[in-house]
Amino acid sequence: MKVAVSSMDKELEARLDPRFGRACCFLLVDTDTREFYAVPNGGVGAAGGAGIQAAQTVVEEGAEAVITGSVGPNAMDVLKAAGVKIYEGEPYTVKEALEKFCKGDLQEVTSPKPRHYGARGGRGLR
Repeated sequence: MKVAVSSMDKELEARLDPRFGRACCFLLVDTDTREFYAVPNGGVGAAGGAGIQAAQTVVEEGAEAVITGSVGPNAMDVLKAAGVKIYEGEPYTVKEALEKFCKGDLQEVTSPKPRHYGARGGRGLR
């Protein structure tokens, strides 16, 4: 199975990035062979729609599951439409999260976390 893990770096020993849409990168891992490669997250610097862009990247890479910290409603819609399951993997390293996933010890996420509106509720700094 191909699994995408939001990561703070391009190595299995890296910390899992809890921010799906703003993750540094995704590690795409084949759970059978343990081979992996890193894919930059194009949404990391987006002014808006970072979660959607991140979800599209993961879907385009052929992931069947995502391990991350939190996924917003728009990203969740994209992932669910593509049949990608989402699992809570915080506060582990990528490697630890993958081990727990393979043992069936991670909880599947079925509802999104609340939207993040940034500083001052999205009204901009005044």
